[in-house]
Amino acid sequence: MNTAVSPELVEAVRVRLARMGVEPSAAQVAVALRAEKSVYGDAEILAVARALCADLIGAGPLEPLLAEADVTDVLVNGPREVWVDDGQGLRRTSVTFTDDSAVRRLAQRLAAAAGRRLDDASPYVDARLTGGVRLHAVLPPVASGGTCVSLRLPPRRTFTLADLVAAGTVPPAAVPVLTSMVSNRLAFLVTGGTGTGKTTLLSALLSLADPGERLLLVEDSAELRPLHPHVVRLESRPANLEGAGGVGLRDLVRQALRMRPDRVVVGEVRGSEMVDLLAALNTGHEGGCGTLHANTAADVPPRLEALGCAAGLSREAVHSQLAAALDVVIHLTRSRHDGRRRVAEICLMSRTPTGLVHAVPALTFDSKGHPQIGPGYNALTERTPS
Repeated sequence: MNTAVSPELVEAVRVRLARMGVEPSAAQVAVALRAEKSVYGDAEILAVARALCADLIGAGPLEPLLAEADVTDVLVNGPREVWVDDGQGLRRTSVTFTDDSAVRRLAQRLAAAAGRRLDDASPYVDARLTGGVRLHAVLPPVASGGTCVSLRLPPRRTFTLADLVAAGTVPPAAVPVLTSMVSNRLAFLVTGGTGTGKTTLLSALLSLADPGERLLLVEDSAELRPLHPHVVRLESRPANLEGAGGVGLRDLVRQALRMRPDRVVVGEVRGSEMVDLLAALNTGHEGGCGTLHANTAADVPPRLEALGCAAGLSREAVHSQLAAALDVVIHLTRSRHDGRRRVAEICLMSRTPTGLVHAVPALTFDSKGHPQIGPGYNALTERTPS
């Protein structure tokens, strides 16, 4: 039964629950609803209670979108624009909110569920919700067009390398190289822009690791889901309202190194933790890996250089560490036309006579997955004997 719920009824139930001083559980919503609309029968009470619970407890109008199997992102740009990414690129939905106050209430409720504050004094929040959903929200006037909410859903399943080949993400010609790269414990980064499938590919590659290895995963939000029997997860923690108690990725990388890892994995390298990861890869921890935002594979060395220099290393020190620590970059792109994700390049990290590290193409792939051998191919095959 699809029973329409008016905004007035939702507000009336909200006020009644506030006066009762009870948590907005399904049972309490039903009690308050019956008090407001006693003419409803039991079946109608149950149907309307479900709709009200979505608004008062769940994600409101966004609940049906979050339930769709292929949706990875739900984006709210004010009350009249709700977009989703379902693997085929962004598309606008027919979902709307009554007004910006409704979006603001939803954002504040989700933030409160994560133990975070969202109000005029703290107009933005970045948090992890129960179930692994990542929340980001910004309130007006910072968001001038209305309250903005971004929800990133965790992967619902782990794709194998064969799945990614079937989906067209991984060209068949890349499979032997990627497989050998993991089995030979090369250190690598999976790079690309937002939404290109970096975490999905990294999970698939980690699933190829020897079952006898111990994988230490360090993440802001638990998104990596390798099919592997020995996985230990460490997850960062934001500071509380007083600004205390935060645990960052750099702290976690250091802890991971004390936990007898065979591979140290950083879900997303984006700060000073890069220094500790490079140090780990230079001290016997082979096979380490992670993801990194970058526009092209060629941009990876300068991107890491910027992160390292911001953490206090000199340019020369960063490139010296890179040359000894990082072997390969796997770069992903996403088509602007159909949203399809694919491996575009596999590059070897190589040190030039100047002492700087460059990404040298070993294999590049066109939009149909056809490979082209690059100048780094022979050196890569020497490091990845089958």
